[in-house]
Amino acid sequence: MASEEASLRALENLMTEFFHDCTTNERKREIEELLNNFAQQIGAWRFCLYFLSSTRNDYVMMYSLTVFELIQSPVTTPLGLIMLKTTSEELACPREDLSVARKEELRKLLLDQVQTVLGLLTGILETVWDKHSVTAATPPPSPTSGESGDLLSNLLQSPSSAKLLNQPIPILDAESEYICSLALECLAHLFSWIPLSASITPSLLTTIFHFARFGCDIRARKMASVNGSSQNCVLGQERGRLGVLAMSCINELMSKNCVPMEFEEYLLRMFQQTFYLLQKITKDNNAHTVKSRLEELDESYIEKFTDFLRLFVSVHLRRIESYSQFPVVEFLTLLFKYTFHQPTHEGYFSCLDIWTLFLDYLTSKIKSRLGDKEAVLNRYEDALVLLLTEVLNRIQFRYNQAQLEELDDETLDDDQQTEWQRYLRQSLEVVAKVMELLPTHAFSTLFPVLQDNLEVYLGLQQFIVTSGSGPRLNITAENDCRRLHCSLRDLSSLLQAVGRLAEYFIGDVFAARFSDALTVVERLVKVTLYGSQIKLYNIETAVPSVLKPDLIDVHAQSLAALQAYSHWLAQYCSEAHRQNTQQFISLISTTMDAVTPLITTKVQDKLLLSACHLLVSLATTVRPVFLISIPAVQKVFNRITDASSQRLVDKAQVLVCRALSNILLLPWPNLPENEQQWPVRSMNHASLISALSRDYRNLKPSAVTPQRKMPLDDTKVIIHQTLSVLEDIVENISGESTKSRQICYQSLQESVQVSLALFPAFIHQSDVTDEMLSFFLTLFRGLRVQMGVPFTEQIIQTFLNMFTREQLAESILHEGSTGCRVVEKFLKILQVVVQEPGQVFKPFLPSIIALCMEQVYPIIAERPSPDVKAELFELLFRTLHHNWRYFFKSTVLASVQRGMAEEQMENQPQFSAIMQAFGQSFLQPDIHLFKQNLFYLETLNTKQKLYHKKIFRSAMLFQFVNVLLQVLVHRSHDLLQEDIGIAVYNMASVDFDGFFTGFLPEFLSSCDGVDANQKNVLGRNFKMDRDLPSFTQSVHRLVNDLRYYRLCNDSLPPGTVKL
Repeated sequence: MASEEASLRALENLMTEFFHDCTTNERKREIEELLNNFAQQIGAWRFCLYFLSSTRNDYVMMYSLTVFELIQSPVTTPLGLIMLKTTSEELACPREDLSVARKEELRKLLLDQVQTVLGLLTGILETVWDKHSVTAATPPPSPTSGESGDLLSNLLQSPSSAKLLNQPIPILDAESEYICSLALECLAHLFSWIPLSASITPSLLTTIFHFARFGCDIRARKMASVNGSSQNCVLGQERGRLGVLAMSCINELMSKNCVPMEFEEYLLRMFQQTFYLLQKITKDNNAHTVKSRLEELDESYIEKFTDFLRLFVSVHLRRIESYSQFPVVEFLTLLFKYTFHQPTHEGYFSCLDIWTLFLDYLTSKIKSRLGDKEAVLNRYEDALVLLLTEVLNRIQFRYNQAQLEELDDETLDDDQQTEWQRYLRQSLEVVAKVMELLPTHAFSTLFPVLQDNLEVYLGLQQFIVTSGSGPRLNITAENDCRRLHCSLRDLSSLLQAVGRLAEYFIGDVFAARFSDALTVVERLVKVTLYGSQIKLYNIETAVPSVLKPDLIDVHAQSLAALQAYSHWLAQYCSEAHRQNTQQFISLISTTMDAVTPLITTKVQDKLLLSACHLLVSLATTVRPVFLISIPAVQKVFNRITDASSQRLVDKAQVLVCRALSNILLLPWPNLPENEQQWPVRSMNHASLISALSRDYRNLKPSAVTPQRKMPLDDTKVIIHQTLSVLEDIVENISGESTKSRQICYQSLQESVQVSLALFPAFIHQSDVTDEMLSFFLTLFRGLRVQMGVPFTEQIIQTFLNMFTREQLAESILHEGSTGCRVVEKFLKILQVVVQEPGQVFKPFLPSIIALCMEQVYPIIAERPSPDVKAELFELLFRTLHHNWRYFFKSTVLASVQRGMAEEQMENQPQFSAIMQAFGQSFLQPDIHLFKQNLFYLETLNTKQKLYHKKIFRSAMLFQFVNVLLQVLVHRSHDLLQEDIGIAVYNMASVDFDGFFTGFLPEFLSSCDGVDANQKNVLGRNFKMDRDLPSFTQSVHRLVNDLRYYRLCNDSLPPGTVKL
């Protein structure tokens, strides 16, 4: 720094001398030579940057700018552009090695120069373009030139604009391409931070669009490949890169949501020019199909173009649609062509996202302007119907086999779906959104296609023959098998589509669309029954590895599609209740005839689970009164309660038991209490639970004699199988009526008592304890009222006795994740207990707090692992939040006499210990725990004025502020900067005077790594404002400048004298 300062002083003296009246011409020549030599030195520009920012001497500023002008000469243009980009990168958003004041000053200085810099860059790009356009002789007419048809006239304001953009693209030499790429990179970075303003001129935008054309110039790429040399190929790639860089500039501008009124016209011009490019890309002619043209373009260019379209629809469509000069329908036509000719699956997915955004925009526009609904829909109807038809075609092998066979249907992505499932899901989302806007059109488009494929499936029965090994499908020709495979895959997809549309037949439109929905449901019932009756899932085929999975999938999807209409069936059920229609009874009975044969271990899991889910929906959502009396349902009851029948796989067993329990427990809709038949249903439910828990109840310790003791593994299996079923039954009844929960607990009572008796015996088997505590947690959440106070107290006391310090340490430290899960579930049970209103469980509070602070906390406090911590702090928070008066006794007299409003404090040591634990948690690296605990403190302050309490204000307030400021300074939790700043404000606002006059000076005096003068500057710069935005701004300024001073001081050589 000393050399720069010395050079600046010397330069100021020289410049003053040069312009002084007494200086001789000879001396002026000497100074001039000296200054020229300095300007020629490598790195002179760095000094000049310093001179400009540090001097007030006009002569020095003028000289420094002259040095910068030197680097605008052709030889130094690349260097100048690199410097400009570096300046933008380093100074517009500088790192922490600058004070806030300097950052603000730099940003202001840079903004002052924006207009000059943009003019400079415009000039460079225009010069290159014009220079090479002149030398580019008019080429022979090409298939892509002269494209200003009617659509183009609509998109561009004038024929001259079209003509301008239709000029041949010049051939640039390597050096010019390099310069242009640097200029465009520089522009892209500038656009990322400068505000939209008149500095971004129409001529600059037009120039950028000229270069964007390089990305879609297939002719140049072809010439490069025809000419063959590697140099030409590289040139072709470079030209493509110019297009990518130009689109990056455009997208930086597009991504800004806040658009000044005066810039809207520029935006319109940008859209018009970009859509000219879109038309150029998607123009179909004899020489090229659109898809092959897109395949030849640079993949990055296509990505950038798609990004542009997404930004246009998501950010700007609402403001542009109102412009009469902008033809939105024609734009959708181009977007349609662009979407359905994408060369890659990812490109197609991205385009579907754009359509989803457009459909969301249209839906919200219609909802906000219901009066214009018909006009809006009429404007877009043709485009939407076309989109629906094409998306449906794209999911069918019948029309799109080659592409669909490329999709991977085995590897799962981060969202746990295969590429095929993602493709289908995104396509069906578009179909559903069109259905919401145009229900009649969508249904009339989809249903006939479904019918065609159903006819093929329903016609398979005639090809079934019986052979020695059982029924066989007599379709063997390779071509026929392939056609059948495609038809079954399409049927499976279309069934999913029909299921996805179920929500558009219910609610207010139930009556209006009843006929269509009934047609669908009747077809689905027929298809599911057909599949179950002829057992297509068990049939032999010529290509078992392909056709058998296809047949199973169609059957499963038909059940899933029918399940999707369960809410429609529920609405029909309430209508049928009034009309007592036989049609509804027939639908439900036939559905059960289709489901029941599939609830067996002989059916593949995929099909079995689809049947179970449908049964659950009938029992839970539809709830017809007559369901239990259907013979097929009684058959399922008998199968599940028969001890000799083979148990289903876990998931299926749980689902079927849930359905049977719900049939007996859930109230029937539209019936008064006295017609609910609770006595007989209660008796049947008790029998069901008794049968399901038979083996489990026999494990009761008193009943197990030593000589007949069962092997541990067998015992564990019984515990797992029973508790998974019982827990699920309780969980699904927890939000229901009191009567339902009463009956449920009566049936479960003995099993619950057995569980409590077994618990101590398995305390050292963490996998069993884990399952038992899951069961008890579900009981506490759903049935604690029904369990009654004495028994609930017995359970809590048992747990508190069993979880000793040693047992907790064993679980947390030695039993890995399962042991930690056990402790977490125990703490979750206690969370339910401390939240219970009233006085019933208050006697347990001292034991619970002691367990937390004296037994659990010491074990986990210093462990880096986040295990158990989140649950422990949630329990502490809920203890405080729901039991505030355990710590702060509020008397009526105190609240009346405002002068004595301070509440009486009780259990102070426990409160202080809890607060200290929260404070300690802020010193640990786990950002999730930090965020959670900061939220808990802020919530306690909002609800119970925590920060205002005398004990907190006097003994803890500024300790917490200190910890939070240190966290900001150390940047250990940078993602939470804003939250921490607000918390510091909320704490400081309790005692601003104390903060400004006491805490802040003390905090600064204790800061190491900064000298006294720097501390004074930090203190002076912290404004005394008491509003949230100004205060948090001062906090972040303090943190930034403190780090800056430390950085500067750390980088000084040892022994440096600081003035």
